[in-house]
Amino acid sequence: MLNTIRRKLAQLKADTGGNAILLVAVGIPMLIGAGGAAVDITQWYTWKRELQQATDQGAMAAAWALSNTSMRDKYTTRGRQDYNNNLALTKGFATDVTFRLASYSNGTNNSVIASASATKSLPFSSFLTGRGVTVFANSQASFRAGTNFSACLTSLGETGTTFEIGGNANVQAHCGLAALSCSNDALVIDASATVVTDSIVTCGTASVPTVNQSVVAEVGEGVLSDQYADLVPPNNPTARTYACSTGNNKQASPSPGTYTGGLQVKCKTTFAAGIYVVKGGDLDLTANYTITGTNVMFVLKDGATLKLGGSGNGNTLSLTPMQAADFTALGYSATMASRYANMLIFEDRNNNPPGDHIINGNSNSLFQGTIYLPDGTARLNGTSSISSTCLQISAFKIKILGNAYLDTRCNSNQTNSAGTSIAKVNLVA
Repeated sequence: MLNTIRRKLAQLKADTGGNAILLVAVGIPMLIGAGGAAVDITQWYTWKRELQQATDQGAMAAAWALSNTSMRDKYTTRGRQDYNNNLALTKGFATDVTFRLASYSNGTNNSVIASASATKSLPFSSFLTGRGVTVFANSQASFRAGTNFSACLTSLGETGTTFEIGGNANVQAHCGLAALSCSNDALVIDASATVVTDSIVTCGTASVPTVNQSVVAEVGEGVLSDQYADLVPPNNPTARTYACSTGNNKQASPSPGTYTGGLQVKCKTTFAAGIYVVKGGDLDLTANYTITGTNVMFVLKDGATLKLGGSGNGNTLSLTPMQAADFTALGYSATMASRYANMLIFEDRNNNPPGDHIINGNSNSLFQGTIYLPDGTARLNGTSSISSTCLQISAFKIKILGNAYLDTRCNSNQTNSAGTSIAKVNLVA
């Protein structure tokens, strides 16, 4: 019996007729299935790609709105518009997009996530599963608002440590500090110094006590700038000399013009309103006399250096800058007049050789406006004491050392610009 079975199986094995039909019968369902699956998978991929593009654009649009304070409350509307505008194949069956704020890269609620899905049945996959297929898309965009930086004390040098506050110096400047240097330790505040300010902004890094770290912004290159970098100082070519009157009550009444070799106060002095150009030597206002000047501007050229106030308690110094109307009265355009306005001291940026400018004061000192020294170092030393409603200093370098005291109280509308960062949006996921 076993031998018979073996013979029959051998005969069946040897008979190959009809094998092709059998193989085709077995393979056709597999071919049809593979083709149907390929068609459906291609369609799913197309839906997914379109939906991802739509959420990407929606997240980016929402982030741009969030970077603009005037548009923040409309970010979902703006994002939804761009999401819908990028739907085509999935327009009839994609869900509405949803948005939520999220924290990104150590920030707090500084990104937005857009999420959506699309569900639809296809013939082959729905035959196998009995339901439609759902594709999902999530996109995340980070944002940073554009910022206008301002500062009433600004160092303009672009390399090295350009702003130093040391010793037992006390600086009260809510209107802000800035350093355009992009180097490490661009701005340094010693632990023994006291600085009260609402903002410290640097291109490079700032080394400051713990109490000041929360107001530091290190913004990198391309943000901070010198708002007066393109401004040429005005001229007043009329030659003048300084002289005190004779007699017991000596006094001087200088007129605007050019003072060659310096201008040194030697008696009670009242400056007439206008522009004073000092070519070489010193603009020395430190004598122990009453010195006043209303609506004045001093221009330093040809290596002239500044010595301002504070040589003794007998020094009473009161200086206020020219306003726009004063410049228009001299024939300047409205544009130039507005830019020169409130400039008390203006150093030519080619004032070679660059020098140290001493800015001191005492309880009798009252001066305000902008002291602009782009070629030199502004030094506040020793026991100098300066209080002002709005004194602003922009210098190549600023050094406030010793027991110097500076209190300046510019409001936001008065404070000089230190630069602007543009809004920034990145698709991060």
